[in-house]
Amino acid sequence: MTLREAPGVAFELSGGGPDVPADERNLAHRAARSFLERAGAGCGARVALAKRVPSGAGLGGGSSDAGAVLRALAELLPGAVPEPELLALALDLGADVPFFLAPRPARVSGIGELVAPQDGLPALPVIVVHPGVSLATAEVYRAFAASAGGLTGDAPAPTFRALPLRDGALGGAGALEELVHNDLEPVATRLCPMVASLRAALRAAGALAAGMSGSGPAVYGVFEDEERRDQGLGRLSIAKPARAYATATTPSP
Repeated sequence: MTLREAPGVAFELSGGGPDVPADERNLAHRAARSFLERAGAGCGARVALAKRVPSGAGLGGGSSDAGAVLRALAELLPGAVPEPELLALALDLGADVPFFLAPRPARVSGIGELVAPQDGLPALPVIVVHPGVSLATAEVYRAFAASAGGLTGDAPAPTFRALPLRDGALGGAGALEELVHNDLEPVATRLCPMVASLRAALRAAGALAAGMSGSGPAVYGVFEDEERRDQGLGRLSIAKPARAYATATTPSP
């Protein structure tokens, strides 16, 4: 990310596949344009995005791109957009974007604008498995609304329970399994049955708990430590086009 004298956004995209737009439809491009317009900046920005997070996976890839762009521009143009306006701008881009203005373990509520950082949370070793197919967030929410209360606006908002971990203690598998909960998972599983089989594969590979990320269809397994995670990756039984990634959550500062 760099500033340039010419107005507007020069956008370069690498990776991501054919489903990721490489123009002004991309959320990162929109974030840069919105920031520059809100700031009244006479300059432009050059954004080079190397896309690694699969799209349509429920992993917040587009939202994290947008949040990174907003953070970078806020550093390059300090004070150009006051923090309350930056939060409003992020929320206009999407409900997940405010979290990525300062990504760290947090409890998020409202429609995404209420971000309460959580202290004392360690990095959790995880395996993320992407089925190799995508789910549209809007489609999953429509299915959830239809199953939970019809399309009348009476359907409850889905809940995602947090992991209240402290001092690196993960607790037992049973306790974690109860906490790794996502109301969207049943409807996402109906749309993509691989969600259930991949969750089962993660548990068979030694995960203390496994769940679905966001609106799916990516799933994750939480492991006791990095050694057990790496061993689990070696014995994980999945078939193409599914892909597995060994990683870890971001710890509290």
